[in-house]
Amino acid sequence: MTLVQPTWTEAPPARDWPMQVAGIPVEAADGRWLDVHPPSRPETLLARVPRGGAVDVDRAVNAAREAFPGWRAMHFTERQRRLLAIADAVEAHADELARLTAVDTGNAVRTQARPECRVLVDLFRYFGGVAGEVKGVVLPAGDGQLQYSVREPLGVVGAILPWNSPLMIAGMKIPAALAAGNTMVVKAAEDAPLTVLRLAELCAPFLPDGVLNVITGLGIECGAHLVRHPGVDKVSFTGSTAVGLDVGKAAAERLIPASLELGGKNPNIVWPDAVSEETIDGILTAMRFTRQGQSCTAGSRLFLHRSIFDEVLDGLVRKVAQLRIGDPLDEATDMGCLINAKQHRRVASYIEEGLSTPGVSLVYDGADMLPAGLEGYYHAPTIFSGDNEWRLAREEIFGPVMVVVPWEDDDEVLAMANDSNYGLAAYLWCKDVDRALGAARRIEAGWVQVNQGGGQMVGQSYGGFKQSGIGREVSLEGMLEGFTQIKQINVRLSR
Repeated sequence: MTLVQPTWTEAPPARDWPMQVAGIPVEAADGRWLDVHPPSRPETLLARVPRGGAVDVDRAVNAAREAFPGWRAMHFTERQRRLLAIADAVEAHADELARLTAVDTGNAVRTQARPECRVLVDLFRYFGGVAGEVKGVVLPAGDGQLQYSVREPLGVVGAILPWNSPLMIAGMKIPAALAAGNTMVVKAAEDAPLTVLRLAELCAPFLPDGVLNVITGLGIECGAHLVRHPGVDKVSFTGSTAVGLDVGKAAAERLIPASLELGGKNPNIVWPDAVSEETIDGILTAMRFTRQGQSCTAGSRLFLHRSIFDEVLDGLVRKVAQLRIGDPLDEATDMGCLINAKQHRRVASYIEEGLSTPGVSLVYDGADMLPAGLEGYYHAPTIFSGDNEWRLAREEIFGPVMVVVPWEDDDEVLAMANDSNYGLAAYLWCKDVDRALGAARRIEAGWVQVNQGGGQMVGQSYGGFKQSGIGREVSLEGMLEGFTQIKQINVRLSR
């Protein structure tokens, strides 16, 4: 493994980043600020953002409520035009956003930040394009009745974003909610708020005041109040299962809808007929090593058939060792750094447990490739061989740690794959189409990839089973299900 020494090229100058409420930049009502430090240089002050509290949430929700009637009444073609204009503006600033993402999150600019910005553009264009599909149906009711349904926006949507891919997740929520006629209050992640604030600045010239409001602050002070605010009609949350359960309970107490995209401990299953360099590359992609494993769709449970166990594992280790770890802004970097010290300690604690657990083998440890004194929360990939009952094979680590488990029988491996509280993603590597599709049908996951480690396209429904969440995003179906409600209208006609 090669480490690219940090160059810190083209980092943005430090400044204060205000929130965006009612179309204008605002500070916190009480004047408090939060310091933002880049994970690749944690001793450097990158920015300050407002430490919003209940008063700031109230202000943002009130702005969204005031803007809702006008935005809802706007013809869909006008909402469409504005969303497409935002897509053009984001595309024009894509390189700026990519570099800001790399600094803000620690994700490498080439392998992660730039593709994330491309997806953001695609999502605004997609939902702008389907804005006219928010429509109902007419029922055949005879000559004396007109019976029809209409789809209406929910109202004010409170969205809470994570820190691992903030722009892409914002793209899953914001254009879908706005296309359907809702207004929004978006809470940016406290660990990576800058790209979402910049997105709000780019959106502002194209939206009426109050349609999109972005606030910052601590989850316990700002996010919790947003979820419980009586002026919020729907909550859309992406984050950990533990926090998602609290968000879901708070929404249920007010009987408002909530969509929850939560964690995953995703199976990555390889059949004997699928062994190839392409498959090994796909396993690497599915594990999200180039996002430091900080992905809810990471295929971190690798199930290898015993007959090809050593062959695939040797090839995987060879390719992992070729990853270049370093400054997220360096174009040569494949893998950046973890988001903060807390996450770095969490990942390290799992690895320490793995090293001390009887019956568990350390297959690959890249820690020796990280020179002492390197700034930032860098962590090398680690691969263990163990069994599916082990804690590291059951809990979401959210770091570059993979567990490899051998198997012999289809029923056995599918049972192990489904033996999890999670059900977000699954990766199946099999050239026998009948076998692959049979496994895809039996897998308990909302997003299944066959013979590819990525493959998600804008327009495909995305979401999880079990404790990986409820609701769907990224698609027309997700927009209709998540951001509209049906009203049935029956009219008696005079004869």
